[in-house]
Amino acid sequence: MKHLTQSLMDPQKLTFILDSLHIGIIIHNPERVILAFNKEAERITGYTKKEVLGNDCHTVFKAPFCGNKCSFCDGTPDFSSGVKEYPLTTITKDGSTRKVEMSVSPIKDENGVFNGVVASFRDMTESFNLSLRAENISNFEGIIGNDKSMLDIFKQIQDVALYNYPVHVSGETGTGKERVACAIHDISSFGNGDFVPINCGAIPEGIVESELFGHVKGAFSGAVKERKGRFELAHKGTLFLDEIAELPLKTQVKLLRFLEEGSFEKVGGEKKVSVDVRIISATNKNLREEVKSGKFREDLFYRLNVIPIHLPPLKERRGDISLLITHFLNEAEQEGPHSLAKISDNALAIMLDYDWPGNVRELKNIIQFAVVKSRGKRILPKHLPLELTKAHSQNHGVADREIIKKTSPAKGKLDIASVKIAIKKAGGNKSKAARLLGVGRATLYRFLSTNEELKDFADQV
Repeated sequence: MKHLTQSLMDPQKLTFILDSLHIGIIIHNPERVILAFNKEAERITGYTKKEVLGNDCHTVFKAPFCGNKCSFCDGTPDFSSGVKEYPLTTITKDGSTRKVEMSVSPIKDENGVFNGVVASFRDMTESFNLSLRAENISNFEGIIGNDKSMLDIFKQIQDVALYNYPVHVSGETGTGKERVACAIHDISSFGNGDFVPINCGAIPEGIVESELFGHVKGAFSGAVKERKGRFELAHKGTLFLDEIAELPLKTQVKLLRFLEEGSFEKVGGEKKVSVDVRIISATNKNLREEVKSGKFREDLFYRLNVIPIHLPPLKERRGDISLLITHFLNEAEQEGPHSLAKISDNALAIMLDYDWPGNVRELKNIIQFAVVKSRGKRILPKHLPLELTKAHSQNHGVADREIIKKTSPAKGKLDIASVKIAIKKAGGNKSKAARLLGVGRATLYRFLSTNEELKDFADQV
C-alpha cells in the first residue's frame, strides 16, 4: 500500500482528504488489491474499511459492482479513450440496491507506468427513485421507454434482481424480452458470470437435450467427446430460455427436475452435475393456454412463472415511439458514415400512426432502412418502407379527402391552403395529392409552377 499512496502524499493526509469527499472512492493496484476506501464508499456499499482494505475488490464486492461492466474483468483495462464512465446498479452488503454513477481513472507514475486505478462513484439512488415516481426516466439499463407500463417494468427488474427466483418474460415478438433478461442479469449477483441465451424453438428436437445438458463421449453416434451444455456454460451466470413454449415435453421433465434439485445428468451419463444458475424464460405465446392444450407441463409452468414480467406491444405505448426513433438514429450515427439523420414531421406522423406488428425490433429495422435510403439526411415519407405509407394511406385517405373538400372553395379549383394540406397528407407525393384534390396531375403541376413558395413547400415535404 505504501509505495502507491506515498507517491501521492502522506497516507494519513490522503485518508483525511478522501473521507471529506461526498463521493465514494476506491483505489486499487493492478492486481485489484484495494489500497484506499473512503467513508462515502462505506456508506454506499455497506462495507467497512476493515473488511475491504488489502483484499481483491472482486472477492469483496462480486457482481454487479464488480460484474461485467468492471474494467478489470479481462486483464489490464484499456484507458486509451480516456476515463471510463458508466451507470451501475449495485447490491449493498445488507442486500439493498443502489444506483450509482461510476468513473474509473488510471494512476500512472512519472514514467507513465500503470500503477492502478481510482474509482469514484456517486449515489444516485434517491434521484433515480424520485425520477421513477415522477415518470421522468427514459432509459433503464439500455431499455428505452417512458410509458407508465415501462416504468413499472423498470421497477420490477430492479426488485427481482435481488433474488434468485425464476423469472418468466412474456410479450409479442420484438418487444425486447431478451433485453429485459440481460438487464436482470447485469444488475444481479449473477452478473459476474456469463449470460447464456438459447432459443428453444431453433434447436432440432433430437439434440435439444444435449444442447441444454451436454453429453458424455459415446452417448450417441457422433458424440466423439464429452461436451458441456448451456447449463454448465451458464454456471454462476444466467441461462435465458427463449421460446420456452417450444421445448419438447420430454425435455420439460428434465428441466423441471433440475429446478427442483439443482442438478442434472448429461445425455448418456450417470453422474449428477450441479450448477449455480439463474433461470429466465420467455415466450411470445400464452403459456397458460399451452398448459390447457397439453403442450406444456403445468408443474413446470408454475416453477418458471414465479416472477412474471409482461412486455406491452409498441402500439400500446405509442408515446415511446419518438424516444425509440431518437435512440436508433443516434445508434445509426455511431455505426455509419453519416452525421445524425433528422426525421420530418410527416414521416414521424406516419410512424406514430403505424401499428408495429414487429414491435421495437421492426422499428429499429425501419430506422436503419430509412437512414440508408435517405443517405443519412432528412428522413421523408418517401424513405419509409411501402407497408408504412400504404397503411397510413388506407387509414387516413377518406378522412384526408373530407378535410380537403371542406377547405377547398369549389370542386376543380385550387387554392394554396388546400394544396398544402393535400401535399402534406400525401407525404410529398404529387400524384396522390392531385387525387385527394380531385384534379388531374397536370392541373396540380401548373398550379405549383405559378407559386414559388408553394413549389418550395412541395419539394421540402
